[in-house]
Amino acid sequence: MQDNQITDLYWQRDESAIQETDRKYGRYLYSIACNILLSREDSEESVNDTYLKAWNTIPPAKPERLSVFLGRITRRLSIDRYRAAHRQKRQATSYALSLSELEECIPEGDTTREGVDLRLLASAISRYLRTIPAPARRVFIGRYYYMDSIREIAGWAGMSESKVKSMLYRTRNGLKSYLEREEFAV
Repeated sequence: MQDNQITDLYWQRDESAIQETDRKYGRYLYSIACNILLSREDSEESVNDTYLKAWNTIPPAKPERLSVFLGRITRRLSIDRYRAAHRQKRQATSYALSLSELEECIPEGDTTREGVDLRLLASAISRYLRTIPAPARRVFIGRYYYMDSIREIAGWAGMSESKVKSMLYRTRNGLKSYLEREEFAV
């Protein structure tokens, strides 16, 4: 079934929209959730919460790319679930590991300006990513947005794990230099 047909089912409030969404995007959404949560049960709950959020959001939203729309919801819900479960103690999940890799590139914020600073930072990172070659951008996004492991990235990118690590290292260093030039306190 095509995305526009699935979206139409949501607009018609037809419950088969959720079944069709699961059939087409269930594995994709589960993969995003599992990369962050590392728990089958929590990942399944996050995906189910995604379907509920989509049901409550469409309409009025009419996403242009359903996969991106659903992926973004799953990612946000999974990160929220991860944070709630790990407030006291951090485990070495892909999410925690990928965040620790970026710590040297991302400036520390204070709570009064954090919202504005985060938007400016996101915009600067986006600008930087548009300047690097497409393979490096895909690897970076796979690692730090979708929380894919190094092994998974190597598999879908057709590279060795050491090449992926090297590419991520160079991209992080480039990002750090770029942010310093943009006058972010790194």
